[in-house]
Amino acid sequence: MFSNEERESIYKVIYNRRDIRSFLSTPIPENIIHRILNAAHHAPSVGFMQPWNFILISTDEIKEKLAWAAEKESRALAVHYDGGKKMKFLDLKIEGLKEAPITICVTCDPTRGGSHVLGRNSIPETDILSTACAIQNMWLAACAEGLAMGWVSFYKKNDIRDILEIPPHIDPIALISIGYTENYPEKPILELANWEKRRSLEHLIFENKWGQN
Repeated sequence: MFSNEERESIYKVIYNRRDIRSFLSTPIPENIIHRILNAAHHAPSVGFMQPWNFILISTDEIKEKLAWAAEKESRALAVHYDGGKKMKFLDLKIEGLKEAPITICVTCDPTRGGSHVLGRNSIPETDILSTACAIQNMWLAACAEGLAMGWVSFYKKNDIRDILEIPPHIDPIALISIGYTENYPEKPILELANWEKRRSLEHLIFENKWGQN
């Protein structure tokens, strides 16, 4: 299906994609945003339920409110870390929301497809897992477009529902900041901050049964 060059390009994007927190205010052309969203919409979904929606946020007023929600939760979480690690946690710029020209709230609708969706009847979490596939497609597409993307994962869902007027049954899965950047690191930010190291793949693979190498 793919030439050697095309195959290598896919792996290059996978290995070089990063979670970014520093953005330029440079506007993103609408056709590029549409391509990224179309890539997300072509993600696999269990039972072909396609549970996602995308709220595009560009106004400073709403970005400020989202940043407030993220900052509030990050400080609440910081109490769980001691000493230097706590400071590293607070110093990591987790919101990026006020800088990026656009933030996308990716939501999951657990009612999409009705009460009987192939696969979801057995494993209800497959709607969220399907939405995560759409987010990964967004990340790879953004990287291929030369854009940076940051997943903001610290907030109370009800805060986001209130700010964006999301119905109570809809799950706000992620706040995604997208923009151009001058700081695209060679390694993940948390790895550079010595927060954690990448685990060895060989220790994560078992044969036939759990724990069996």
